Amino acid sequence: MEWRKGGGMVYFSHLIKPLINERYLTISYGKGIYLFDENGKSYMDGSSGAVTCSIGHGVQEVIDAMNEQAQKVSFVYRSQFSNEPAEKLAAKLSNWTEDRFPWSFFVNSGSEATETAMKIALQYWQEVGKPAKTKVLSRWMSYHGITMGSLSLSGHTDRRYRFVPLLDANPVVSPPYCYRCPFHKTYPTCNILCAVELERAIKRVGEEHIAAFIAEPVIGAAGGAIVPPTGYYKTIREICDKHNILFIADEVMTGIGRTGKKFAIEHWGVCPDLMAVGKGLSGGYAPIAATLVSSKVMFPILKGSGSIMSGHTYSANPQSSATALAVLKYIEDHHLVKQSEHRGELLNIELEKLQRSHPIIGDVRGVGLLYGVEFVSDTINKLPFHKELNLTQKVVKKAQEKGLLVYPSASGLEGDSGDAILIAPPFIISEQQLKQLVQILDQTLSDIEEEIQLTEILSS
Repeated sequence: MEWRKGGGMVYFSHLIKPLINERYLTISYGKGIYLFDENGKSYMDGSSGAVTCSIGHGVQEVIDAMNEQAQKVSFVYRSQFSNEPAEKLAAKLSNWTEDRFPWSFFVNSGSEATETAMKIALQYWQEVGKPAKTKVLSRWMSYHGITMGSLSLSGHTDRRYRFVPLLDANPVVSPPYCYRCPFHKTYPTCNILCAVELERAIKRVGEEHIAAFIAEPVIGAAGGAIVPPTGYYKTIREICDKHNILFIADEVMTGIGRTGKKFAIEHWGVCPDLMAVGKGLSGGYAPIAATLVSSKVMFPILKGSGSIMSGHTYSANPQSSATALAVLKYIEDHHLVKQSEHRGELLNIELEKLQRSHPIIGDVRGVGLLYGVEFVSDTINKLPFHKELNLTQKVVKKAQEKGLLVYPSASGLEGDSGDAILIAPPFIISEQQLKQLVQILDQTLSDIEEEIQLTEILSS
C-alpha cells in the first residue's frame, strides 16, 4: 500500500521494519548461498543474513528435523518440564567446548544471551559472599545486544544515543583497533596498551565492585571485524584473574565455526568463564541462543540457591533446540568449521587483491569467514569520508542492486565517523562462488569510485 505525505508518495505497511517508509522487496525462498525475491531476482548472501545463516538456506536435513520435532511437541514451559532436544543440545555444546562449559542456559536471541551472562556473573558473586561486585566492564566499539542490559554493555555510539539516560556506563576500555590505534602506537612495540588499559579501568572503579569484563573475540557490527593482536586475550585473562573478575566472551556472531574455529576465542588459546552464543547456533532456522557456563561459575550456584534467576517463555524451546541440534550435526557431518577456515584463507587473499585495486579501501581484516573492509578518503592519513556522504549505505545498496548482500558496519575513531562493511558468506560457499562474490564487490566499488569522482567534479 502507498499513501501520500506532503505531496509525495510514501510506502505503507502494517509491519514495522528498520526503515519504516522504505519499500522492502519480499524474499520468496532461499537455496544454498542464494536468496530469491518476489520478482525472481537472486542475491548472493554475502553476509549470511547478518552473519547468521552459516550453513546456507533450504538445507533439507534441517527442514526434516524441524518437521519431525513438530510432529512430537513444539513447546513446553521450562518451569514445568524439560525436553529431550534441549537436554541433547546442552550435552552437544558441552562436547563442542570439550566440557569447559558443561551447562547451557537457552534463550531466544544474542541480546538475551549476553544479558543472561551478565546476570549469572552477578549472581555468582552473590553466591560466594561478595554481593558488592555488581559492575560489568566492556569496551568501546562493541555491540552486545539491543535490550537495555545488553545495550548498556555495548560501546556502539549510534545504537546507544537514543537511550543514554537509561543506560549504565559500562564501556570504559578502548578497542584493540590496530588500524587506528587509540594510543597512536604500532604493534608489537605498543605492548598491547589496549589490553593493559583494562587494569587501569579496574583500579579507577575498584575491583571490589567489578563482577566481570565482556568482549567480542572479534568485533563485529561495531567495528567491521576488528581482530585483536596476538597476546591480547592472554593479557586480558591475566588481568581478570589478578583482580578476581570473571571474563565473558560474546561469541554470538563469532561462535559455532564462523572464524574457522568452533569458538573464536580459541585463536588466542584462552578460556573465558562464560560464553554467549547465538546466530549460527541454529543457522537462522529458528530463534535460539545460549549462555554457556563453566564449572567455576556454576558450582557455587549449585551449592547455594540452586537456581539461576533468569528465563523467558521460550527458553529451551524443543522446536528451536531440535533445529539447533540438526544444524550442529550438519556442520560436523560436512566438516564446515574446517571449511570456514580454508575458505577464509582464500577470502583474505582475494580481498587483499581488491584492496590494491581500489584507493577507497583503507583496511582489510578478519579471520575465517568473518571479514571487514574499511573505506577511507585518504589511505595515507586514514581519513574517513564525510559522514554526509553515507558511503557505507551506498556500497550496500549498490552491491544489492548487483545481486550481492553485504552488511553495514561501524568504524572510525569512535565508531561513528567511518565506513565499513562485513563480508561473511555461508560456510558452504564454493571457491568459485567466493571469487564471484569478490568480483561483484569489485564492480560495486568501481561504480562507487566513479560516483565520488563525479561528485567532486560537480562540486569544484
